[in-house]
Amino acid sequence: MAAERQNDRMRDMDDGLQGMLRDIRWEVEVTRRDIGKDALDERVMAAMAEVPRQRFVPEALRALAFHNGPLTIGHGQTISQPYIVALMTDLLEPRPDDVILEVGTGSGYQTAILSRLVKQVYSLEIIAPLAADAQARLAELGYDNVTVRQGDGYAGLPEHAPYDGIIVTAAAPHVPPPLVDQLKPGARLVIPVGLPGWSQELRVVEKRPDGGIRERDVLGVAFVPLTGGHGHPERG
Repeated sequence: MAAERQNDRMRDMDDGLQGMLRDIRWEVEVTRRDIGKDALDERVMAAMAEVPRQRFVPEALRALAFHNGPLTIGHGQTISQPYIVALMTDLLEPRPDDVILEVGTGSGYQTAILSRLVKQVYSLEIIAPLAADAQARLAELGYDNVTVRQGDGYAGLPEHAPYDGIIVTAAAPHVPPPLVDQLKPGARLVIPVGLPGWSQELRVVEKRPDGGIRERDVLGVAFVPLTGGHGHPERG
């Protein structure tokens, strides 16, 4: 009987995962004019299929782990909608030898996705309990090419800069100059920009080889605010 229940749970998880992947592809179809593509990179989709999302949500919400929407993870924070995680990862254009900076570790889900695609991920989380929990969770699951630090992500992590890409998983009122400074020429920063309760845009900032900056807004989004001294002080 116990074995049957375990098999049922595994089937439910697999069904949930396949449904999540279908939802991501459907969202791409719906937003293709905004994002400028008909499909996401298959490497990104393979990472979305591999990482066990249910291990990155609170146990009480695991039945909803593959729902195509954000879920609360405590401390006023969320794990992002699967489609948005996949899209932001795709927009970063990660390569196997890249070193990536993530601002906003949260539960570590986006961190784990990135770890399957690049050489090294450094991740900053301002909320100490989330940082500690994410580091322990990632280590337990065997993601050994990630390093989680507790701190204010607005300033980035200059000791490991420059980065091949930077991803920010909370909305900033503007693009943080320190993060742009820490990009390699040709690298990208993917970040939601806007105020809480107002319009936010998912923005791609690319540093050109000559050091100039090119920016484009991709899609309207809704993220929790970046907190800390230079983020949204009312939530910091």
